[in-house]
Amino acid sequence: MRVLMLSWEYPPKIVGGIARHVEELSWALADLGVEVHVVTCDFPGAPYEEVVHGVHIHRVTPYSPADNFIHWVQQLNASMRHRAEELIREWIGDGPPLYERPFEEGVLLHAHDWLAHFSAASLKHLFKIPLISTIHATEFGRNNGIHTDGQRYINSVEWQLVYESWRVIVCSWFMKGEVEYALQAPWDKIDVIPNGVRTDKFDFDFPPDEAAQFRSRYAAPWEKIIFFVGRMVREKGAHILVEALPRIRAQYPYAKLVIAGGGHRQHLVDLAQHLGISQNVYFTGFVSDEDLLRLYRVIDVACFPSLYEPFGIVALEAMAAGVPVVVSDAGGLREVVEHDVSGTITWAGNPESLAWGVVRVLANPDHARWMAENAKRRVHELFTWPRIAHQTRGVYERVWNEYRRVGPAWT
Repeated sequence: MRVLMLSWEYPPKIVGGIARHVEELSWALADLGVEVHVVTCDFPGAPYEEVVHGVHIHRVTPYSPADNFIHWVQQLNASMRHRAEELIREWIGDGPPLYERPFEEGVLLHAHDWLAHFSAASLKHLFKIPLISTIHATEFGRNNGIHTDGQRYINSVEWQLVYESWRVIVCSWFMKGEVEYALQAPWDKIDVIPNGVRTDKFDFDFPPDEAAQFRSRYAAPWEKIIFFVGRMVREKGAHILVEALPRIRAQYPYAKLVIAGGGHRQHLVDLAQHLGISQNVYFTGFVSDEDLLRLYRVIDVACFPSLYEPFGIVALEAMAAGVPVVVSDAGGLREVVEHDVSGTITWAGNPESLAWGVVRVLANPDHARWMAENAKRRVHELFTWPRIAHQTRGVYERVWNEYRRVGPAWT
């Protein structure tokens, strides 16, 4: 089976969680014998064609300069479509119709989010092959409704992608309900397959003296590190954590908040200054993967107070690293973390509830370690990429078998 994945981001181009998802899922699928080709956007210094972990990566440059982001997406899709068409024509050759070929010789399209819709839908109709999509988030969910013309446009493209797809994959039961409601997708068209994490990347030598030296870059030895990593957008709730810090420090004066991630953060800097806690909040900016893994090894609690969260892969990473986690009850986080068993769940958008959760972890280190150990086991049981790739391959097989049955009529 050949699967052509279309994604606007793929490492080293990392904007959000899609890049890592597509990368690690494609690696795991390749390990199962699926020939995966990813067509994605170029990135300075990255080769246009390469094979990594058995995955064929094809990077393209968007066509003529764009006037705005939507125009840029269209130009990128035109370039992605051109490269993908070349690949598919080469694969199909002069053999029998695709619907007569067994699964091992099949070709499927797999689009990730609305930004890949235009090329995916065009290729589907050009070659009469099935399209599968993964909806990672919705415009409706990100904005708590549809309010502007720009949001209505993106929502309409998301609807079109769901409509054109043979099957739709989402990462949580929360997202299944949202895609059904916001994009009018039939309930039985949607498959729930969670996100995953590479647990092996957290297993590396990190001697105590080296860890202490690394930790000193962020906090004093006596300070307790509360850690957040993510985009500095409202939906991720970093501002709720900043607002909670004075309440936390009222009981733990040596609590230090470390916020990692790139992007615009001046609103958070201003908020910390307004609350008089600037000296207790450290903004790292963008951190390398290596430093992020080390940070997970030296922090005291990881906190993710999202207002909207389809899944919560950052919480999953903290759990895999064996770190106590405190999260909000937004969206898919409730499916990742079991309250008082593998982590602490607080009320979304509520600084007092968040402070309660963090203080609870700091005040009960034995219970926090017990929950962290449970969380690590939960990750190994449910959220590993081999397990997720097996489920995804099962969707591919189902779609291909259905396609073979109805192929002559559909084409």
